[in-house]
Order: sequence, then C-alpha cells, then structure tokens
Amino acid sequence: MSQIRMESGIVRDVFIPSGQLQLEGELNIPAGASGVVLFAHGSGSSRHSSRNKYVARTLHDSHIGTLLFDLLTQDEEEEEKYTRHLRFDIGLLAKRLVDATNWINTQTEVQNLPIGYFGSSTGAAAALVAAAELGKQVAVVVSRGGRPDLAGTSLPRVKAPTLLIVGGRDEQVISLNWDSYRLLHCEKQVEIVDRATHLFEEAGALEEVARLAAAWFKKHFESKAVAVGS
Repeated sequence: MSQIRMESGIVRDVFIPSGQLQLEGELNIPAGASGVVLFAHGSGSSRHSSRNKYVARTLHDSHIGTLLFDLLTQDEEEEEKYTRHLRFDIGLLAKRLVDATNWINTQTEVQNLPIGYFGSSTGAAAALVAAAELGKQVAVVVSRGGRPDLAGTSLPRVKAPTLLIVGGRDEQVISLNWDSYRLLHCEKQVEIVDRATHLFEEAGALEEVARLAAAWFKKHFESKAVAVGS
C-alpha cells in the first residue's frame, strides 16, 4: 500500500474488504477536509473514470476528501464485458458501497468526518439504496446523470439531502429523475445543466456538474458540523 503525505493532506491507495473480495481504490484527504465523498461509478466504468476524477479534483479544491474505488473486481469487470449482468445489480453495488462506508469509518484520517455519496448512472441508484440503509451515517447524496428510479422502494427511506443533476438534452433521464424526486421525502433538488447530454461532454457541462456538486456537499457537510458542535 502506498501513501503520500503532502502539505495538502494524504493520498493513498487502499484495498476495501467486501465479503471474500477486496476492492481497489484511492483515498485523497486534503488538509482541513470538511467531509469525505465516496464515488459510486456507473455502468461499465471504474475508479479511473475521467469524469469522476475531474469532479474529485474540484472537491479537493473545496477541501472535501474523496474515495474513488471500484465497485467490481478486475475479474468481474472482465466477465462483465461479455455478460453485462452485474452493472444493473443495484443490490450488489449498494452492498459494496455500504462495505466501503463501514471500512472508511475505521480509517483514522476520516473517521470523524461526515460522509457523502456521489453516484453516476446506475451508481446513483446504488448510492440511494445504501443511503436508505445507513440512515444518518450518510450526510448527503449527489447524482450525476443518474438512474435514481432503479433505487425503487428505497427512495422514500432516504434521509440524506439529495441533489439530482441531469443534462438538459438527456430527456428520458430527466423524466426518470423527476419521477424519483417526487418519491424522495428528504431535502431534495433537481438541477438541469442546459444543452448537456447524458455524459456531460459538452463544453463547460462537466465543470457545471462539479461546481453544483461541490456547493451541495460543502453546504451539507458544514451544516452537519454545526449541528454536531451545537
């Protein structure tokens, strides 16, 4: 396991136990972090997702820590190329996110920090299912181009403030997000990024996603800290 101590904090490679498996990831905690965000990537993606890494860098600039990790092992990823049977197994993905949350609560660098989830595509559904299961352990959730509808009956049980970010030209997913929004009983908000498609590849679109996510996380991490200290 490699660890780099920097003036800006700690960056280290990690292995997260999940049943008999270990999931690979990278923990990045800036100095003075107000919270830590676990990333749940979408279908066919990994901890190396360029979009998630961009968002993570923006969070670091806002003094928010991140855990980018693989929801599937390398062997499962290889199998998935042919079978595609795991990417929509929301129960499995949510369980692994819960395992990662339980693990991070044992890490001295972050165990006193509030926890947030950033989910993309099917990873957003996994984040909402995990948030419903863990209750107050999860302080805040952000979905990017997500499929929150796949969280099903978990949606009304989510307590964490939830932001749903969708591309303005991603019409079907917009509809699914509004349907899910109506089922959420927590603090909630939908943000539409004008002219963006599902992957937010248009100029300035991903930057807007990162800005919205950082502001939502910062607001709710800081309010959590105030509540604990009051």
